[in-house]
Amino acid sequence: MAAHLPRIVVGESCLDNPTLKGSCRSLSTKNSYSICLSTKLRNGGKVSMSLRNHQQPDNSAVYGYFIYNAAKTWCNSHPYMQSGSGDFHTLSSSCYSVGPAHDVPFDTSAHEEQLSSSADPSEQKTPSGKTLKLISGSCYLPHPDKEETGGEDAHFICSEEQAIGVADGVGGWADLGVNAGYYSRELMSKSVEAIQEEPKGSVDPARVLEKAHSSTKARGSSTACIIALTDQGLNAINLGDSGFMVVRDGCTIFRSPVQQHDFNFTYQLECGSNGDLPSSGQVFTIPVAPGDVIVAGTDGLFDNLYNNEITAVVVHAMRAGLSPQVTAQKIAALARQRAMDKDRQTPFSTAAQDAGFRYYGGKLDDTTVVVSYITGSGDA
Repeated sequence: MAAHLPRIVVGESCLDNPTLKGSCRSLSTKNSYSICLSTKLRNGGKVSMSLRNHQQPDNSAVYGYFIYNAAKTWCNSHPYMQSGSGDFHTLSSSCYSVGPAHDVPFDTSAHEEQLSSSADPSEQKTPSGKTLKLISGSCYLPHPDKEETGGEDAHFICSEEQAIGVADGVGGWADLGVNAGYYSRELMSKSVEAIQEEPKGSVDPARVLEKAHSSTKARGSSTACIIALTDQGLNAINLGDSGFMVVRDGCTIFRSPVQQHDFNFTYQLECGSNGDLPSSGQVFTIPVAPGDVIVAGTDGLFDNLYNNEITAVVVHAMRAGLSPQVTAQKIAALARQRAMDKDRQTPFSTAAQDAGFRYYGGKLDDTTVVVSYITGSGDA
């Protein structure tokens, strides 16, 4: 049964192999509607969310973090690391493509690494005149069984455009001989291209995702989350079970909800019209302030760590003066530790039990973490 056939489900959620997420399937979403919600945040402010369902380059620096994007991008002397433009050479004269970071102990001392030089900040004026900067770093740990192929996650950091993105290819495609990592990496690459076509300071993640989806041709399917710091605050779109959270003053003030059709059966984009549409994603506008921390990631993060556990790492890192890069590594290392713990309750096991399954412990998976610090200068 071909995965691309319309309205056909190939495979099911399998708890014996929880790395398969919903497998490959198609869904028709033809009705048009719009839902708008808003709620107050801690310490004031308001976040708005819309769920839409309807049919519908400059020379700035890009820091692209794509794992095993193609064999030709890797340095012959080291299969896991490359410095240079890689697949972004047509987008920018200042780009980097690197491989997965190794596990970093949770108790790494603050002096080991300070602000990462690979994630340059850029500036944005808010309506109040405050200049905000987005400083980001990332860590990717592929599933141990998928290290040779690089796993199925992908992500990017565009420092000049103040945008980040994560994607998680659906592992069920492997049953059809397809590596969904090709789809997720192409989707993120096309997102970077679309971001560079956006008006300066007004990146629209929903529009970016629609453009990227329409131009991605690889087989497979993937979740997607794209976030941009704009004049209006933090603009984001999330489709599926990747996502992000905002930490302020030691509290989680926002966490994007999971989108799934059923347990372990996530919303996902696919080439053509077979999958969910980008317009099915949830769109958010969130006011942010200096000192806020954004943690974005794939389900390898959020299936294994509760919000308070992630927040605890962020608080520790901020107090120790760690860079976003090191903070991302610490969070990813803790998520991997939890994923391999069969004796601990996790968000995934909680969801499985709520769905009527007997399951306990973590869920070993590709794990991507992107951490962004919001910093500010004096009034302009």
